[in-house]
Amino acid sequence: MTFVGWLQIAIVLALVLATAIPLSGYIAGIYAGKDNFLSPVLRPVERGFYWLAGVDETREQSSFLYAIALIAFSIAGFVSLYALQRFQNVLPLNPQGFDAVGADLAFNTSISFITNTNWQNYGGETTMSHLTQMLGLTVHNFLSAATGLAIAFAFVRAFARSSAATVGNFWVDVTRVSLYILLPIAIVLALVFVALGVPQTLAGSVDVTTLEGAKQTISMGPMASQEAIKQLGTNGGGFFNANSAHPFENPNAWTNILQIWALLLIPVASVIAFGRAVGDLRQGRAILITMAILLIVGVGVIYWAESAGTLGLTALGLDPSAGNLEGKEIRFGQAMSALFTSATTGTGTGAVITMHDSLTPLGGLVPLFNILAGCIWPGGVGAGLYGFLVVAIVAVFVAGLMVGRTPEYLGKKIESREMKLAMFAVLIYPMVVLGFSGASVLLKTALDSLNNAGPHGLSEIIYAYASTNANNGSAFAGLNGATPWFNTTLGLAMLFGRFAYAIPVLALAGGLAAKKKAPASAGTFPTTGPLFVGLLLGVIVILYLLQYFPALALGPVVEHFLMLSGKAF
Repeated sequence: MTFVGWLQIAIVLALVLATAIPLSGYIAGIYAGKDNFLSPVLRPVERGFYWLAGVDETREQSSFLYAIALIAFSIAGFVSLYALQRFQNVLPLNPQGFDAVGADLAFNTSISFITNTNWQNYGGETTMSHLTQMLGLTVHNFLSAATGLAIAFAFVRAFARSSAATVGNFWVDVTRVSLYILLPIAIVLALVFVALGVPQTLAGSVDVTTLEGAKQTISMGPMASQEAIKQLGTNGGGFFNANSAHPFENPNAWTNILQIWALLLIPVASVIAFGRAVGDLRQGRAILITMAILLIVGVGVIYWAESAGTLGLTALGLDPSAGNLEGKEIRFGQAMSALFTSATTGTGTGAVITMHDSLTPLGGLVPLFNILAGCIWPGGVGAGLYGFLVVAIVAVFVAGLMVGRTPEYLGKKIESREMKLAMFAVLIYPMVVLGFSGASVLLKTALDSLNNAGPHGLSEIIYAYASTNANNGSAFAGLNGATPWFNTTLGLAMLFGRFAYAIPVLALAGGLAAKKKAPASAGTFPTTGPLFVGLLLGVIVILYLLQYFPALALGPVVEHFLMLSGKAF
């Protein structure tokens, strides 16, 4: 680790915070339905969408109707994306002449993109036509991110309102998030990417002659537009199989910095916007500080572990000064690789410039723990905010038990119904991840997909289900997930991770919105200072680290001791 490396990390994070603060005010205005500087241009377009869809923007929905709209919207997205993949061979904009996508892979990919997971059991440049990439995958990069932020809007309204029967209008929220937040920033960022060397073309491929005189076919396509929303929407699905390690998707150090900035921008801004929406910026600040501590500690552990390298490779005579370079894009260095890895798994992005399968055992433990916890520091667009607010509800409940008072958060009493819904949402992750992982290690058809045996192979399986369940999409790349078993079960994990979590959250929002907001009193537990930050960190350790400790111990921890003993690299 070097001072220059830490300086690079600090500059990128400072850039994120400096731009997230003004953006948070803009997002809070969208949440409140206020006009902004884009309204003269986009307001007529917004009204046009409502007219076409028959939506009354002034009519709000209960949490139940909000959830029904979410499910209906997602079903329509799944069907359209599935059909697009199955018939891409007879549709236009297929310059490479790709065949129709197989049924189980189309099922997995459709669920992946409607849930903001973007898990890829396919090579984008060898499987998907330009039409599928643009009309299918890129469009759902916008819509799935907008859906997550819409759910967060509904949940924030539950705390901001008092004795309310509604939590907003799903169709209005999705439309405004897409039009006013995601689309304008993505257009600007895509143009910047083009200027920095990311291709944006409808050409299929080009044939070139290599330095050795051989012929090579290089895939081309509309990459910059997908790259922009891939990061801004914390989607992570790349045009190429190599994702952001590919020199077309991420040509240089400037594009790499912009990608890290983009994937952190909206999640961080959303947390600050939460403070603005509830009328107390300190509430958002306390949550953001907690998220920042977890993110930066993760960066530090990865940076240290990867810079130290591995004893096995050093014993073979390799120079240990550069650390572990296996599976890394050496253009960006250890510091940026550590930041990208922690940020992409601390959010729901899943894009990679480092193959997580090649990390050292302790370096790989960090992204694995990030996704086991649900990718909530700072989380995916919207999903991170409402995921962390669920943790905050559990935290104040624990605090209430310790002091013998009825727990409250932001003036709303946390009673048995709220805790049942919160715990249902929290427990869905270990049930799905550990359940499917346990089944997989007992099935030969699943074990045949592993490239590694022992603890690393176990980590690959656990990581796959944790990543899909947390709607992240990154992978320990040693696992072949393109099989009927994994395509089906990973698809189910994505569905549970999105909807079995979001539906209880919306039910929780409905109950909290209906409660009368009580003013703070002398006995109210403070949720804005260091004590609350410490409580949040403690609850996260109890909730996530302890329940996954056996899995982590049998995977990366055992592998680390094997490495120290010389039995593994």
